[in-house]
Amino acid sequence: MRFLHTSDWHLGKTLCNANLLEDQAHALDQVAAMAKETRAEALVVAGDLYDRAVPPKEAVALLDDALDRLVRGLGVPVLIIAGNHDSPERLGFASGFLGAQGLHMAGPLGAAQPVLIGHAAFHLLPYTDPVMARHAFQDEGIRTHQDALAAQLARARAAHPAGRRFVAVAHAFVAGGEGSDSELGLAVGGTGEVDAALFGDCDYAALGHLHRPQVAGFPHVRYAGSLLKYSASEATHTKAVTLVELPERGPAHTESLPLTPRRDLRRLRGHFDDLMRGPQGNPDDYLFLDLLDEGPVLDAMARLRQVYPNILGIQPAPPAAAPREAVRAADRDLDPALLFEAFFQDTTGRGMDDEERALFQDVAGRLLAGEAE
Repeated sequence: MRFLHTSDWHLGKTLCNANLLEDQAHALDQVAAMAKETRAEALVVAGDLYDRAVPPKEAVALLDDALDRLVRGLGVPVLIIAGNHDSPERLGFASGFLGAQGLHMAGPLGAAQPVLIGHAAFHLLPYTDPVMARHAFQDEGIRTHQDALAAQLARARAAHPAGRRFVAVAHAFVAGGEGSDSELGLAVGGTGEVDAALFGDCDYAALGHLHRPQVAGFPHVRYAGSLLKYSASEATHTKAVTLVELPERGPAHTESLPLTPRRDLRRLRGHFDDLMRGPQGNPDDYLFLDLLDEGPVLDAMARLRQVYPNILGIQPAPPAAAPREAVRAADRDLDPALLFEAFFQDTTGRGMDDEERALFQDVAGRLLAGEAE
């Protein structure tokens, strides 16, 4: 059988005050076209359907239209789990009734009955934190996200019908995965991470949460990635839908089907005057600009928008790394001059010249003299 794996639609998201609803609609048109062209037997959305627990009405209307085309128009069953951005209760509303129509939505933790399609059993494991899982399973031993997901998988295995392939649909941060700036942390530090080995005996694990498409520990454990680029850190990502072909025996085969955005999101780096001479690439793209100019540029945003109308942000270009020996010396000796020189290198990407060094010594000397008085 074959099915499409997607995740992290984040419907209703705005990025630096840019409303992305039309961009999301454009991407969902492609998802529907892929479902038709590939003759997919199911479409999986592995969490974060919406960007927030109470989505705007426009996002709800967009989802309604997309699901109507897929389920009623194309006859493709859609399987959805709640992610950490979603409201489980809102997402799971009327799930029993909708399941009979081909729309399977797992919001709160509930019964472990899988969705059977072809020779596969899809186990929908909605995102849950350890406190919620501890209450749902009545197990005081559940203290981490690893414990919570392990409990969900154990219950799924107990309910798994014989002779079916095991497909897990989950929303989690697998240790070692590559994240981005637009993902909300699941917990402080590394306590929100789970081990890829939890999915080792699955035939396929359709994951959500991380926005870059990637393998997570095993070839059959995959993130589909987000529908669009949702931060400057995702500028180099290629967003895609994963086509999964799962034979009756043997490993799953996957293929990435790239999505073409209505507007790309790019990061440009250059001097102000060079950027103003003419557009680099499509000027209508969403852009984050890294300016190489050392001094301030008056009214840079408004002037650059004459060339690039969809600028989302401007910042000084990230500097080169500070020399490690200078930082070590500054940390060791706490010499104000060395500390400031390390700070200057870190923020400007270059070392101080003699004039700047002399100016610092003059200012620091006068400040120290004032404190002595």
